[in-house]
Amino acid sequence: MLPEITALRRGVSRVRIPQSLDVPMTQRVRRIVDTAPIRHLSSISQLGLVSLVYPGATHTRLEHSLGVYSNALRLLDHLSSFDSPANEIVAQASVAQEAFIVAALVHDAGHWPFCHPIEDMGNLSSRRADGSKQLAIKHEDRVDAILRQTEIASCLEQDWACCADDVMAILRPRSLPERPGCQLSAEDVSFYASCLSGPIDIDKLDYLQRDSLHAGVPYGRNFDAERIIASLCIHPTEPKLAITEKGRTAAEMMVFGRYVMFSEVYWHHTVRAATAMLQRVLFSLLHESSLLHESALVHQSSPVNGDESQTAATPQTDSKSDDSLLNIASWSHLSEPEWIHRLRTATAIPFEQTTSSPGQQARAALAEGLFGPTRGLWKRAAEFNVESGGEVHSLLARRPYWWLVACSRRLAKRISHAINRDVDPAMVLIDAPPVKLEVDINIDVVGRSLAKANAAVMTLGDVSPVASVLANRQFDNHVKRVRVFVPEDVRTDLRRYSENLHATMEDWLTRAAEEMENEIA
Repeated sequence: MLPEITALRRGVSRVRIPQSLDVPMTQRVRRIVDTAPIRHLSSISQLGLVSLVYPGATHTRLEHSLGVYSNALRLLDHLSSFDSPANEIVAQASVAQEAFIVAALVHDAGHWPFCHPIEDMGNLSSRRADGSKQLAIKHEDRVDAILRQTEIASCLEQDWACCADDVMAILRPRSLPERPGCQLSAEDVSFYASCLSGPIDIDKLDYLQRDSLHAGVPYGRNFDAERIIASLCIHPTEPKLAITEKGRTAAEMMVFGRYVMFSEVYWHHTVRAATAMLQRVLFSLLHESSLLHESALVHQSSPVNGDESQTAATPQTDSKSDDSLLNIASWSHLSEPEWIHRLRTATAIPFEQTTSSPGQQARAALAEGLFGPTRGLWKRAAEFNVESGGEVHSLLARRPYWWLVACSRRLAKRISHAINRDVDPAMVLIDAPPVKLEVDINIDVVGRSLAKANAAVMTLGDVSPVASVLANRQFDNHVKRVRVFVPEDVRTDLRRYSENLHATMEDWLTRAAEEMENEIA
């Protein structure tokens, strides 16, 4: 038996995290938790900009990582009690189980402040000071380097039977063919990967409840997590996680809770205003030190070859061309307060500078509105979902970020003409569902005869009317809306200009999107 499972059952040494959860610790786990990469997670908030709307949501990625690790132990302990033909995967302590435990501990180790909205920008989020292209590094890839190049490598070598390739195969299962050092079978990788990232997994079981707790809302806690863990099982015919029929109702409640958490917390309109401001100030800082010619942006960014790294024309650098300021990837080691300070420094207008360009003023306004002494978030000018604004939503959803920026420039021109004053393009923000989709919610439900290889299996959507709606109609389309954000004074002028601003914006956005399509074609 794994020593961590023994610690779970006996409670020898524990760390307490909210809400009244005792996380079992062994010496080898504590050695990993005490390393610099994991301790760094205590300086990074789990929800980032959400705390601008829900002030209590300041919990850290370290707290979440410990919660996921605890769930991993509870799941392994539960699955080991099953008597079924598929139980060979967890029948005894193995390298795969150790890799799964380490993966749960380090799965967020590659995160840096605000990395999710930055990653949604694709390869636009990084360039060198000389203007040359640099591919953005995803947080999952940083975990690989952390496992091999930091003190965690020594921990694995001295204390664990698994290696970095084993852990990374679970975190990124598609990379298995590229990992010659992996000791796990393809079946092990597939199963444990589904436990950590799937329709219902140990990650979501933690963050939904934890985020809901700290945000002060009930939505992510209105499901029976204990019932779900007690109902999880190994799929009778495939190497992946499933749930038994007795957990169906709890799973329905979790699926619906996740939907509401996205709608009311993660994609709350004010949270998205802040997110759009952060993305736009970074884009402007990196790629608009002087105003780009839109045609150059469009033609160099054409998605024909699918390479987002081609999306920025080589800009002229301004007075703040230091690589540490312009290369966002070089900020990844910073704590959240340090990262914010770096951004404010990079966007500040020097005191000795007597005049400033509209672009400089826009960058400073965006950064200070987010992180300055007084909160000054942009306001919602229009909002479109699949029901009330289906055409606009379909035109703008899942477009690459460069495309949205180019479209917002066209929209800014129309706004400037309508209110009879210049509005800098960086002040007009289009926020839309990103290219990457959320994980499918349709877990398989196994009938009561689990011990039989021919047990009946149906998807949750087949047996649940609640899940069916969300499973058959793309989850992202329901919770992630297209929105336009502008400064409050611009919105005031727009409302004076148009009695039906929603309809006006719908027309302008449709025209801007069609112009983009025609120019690219």
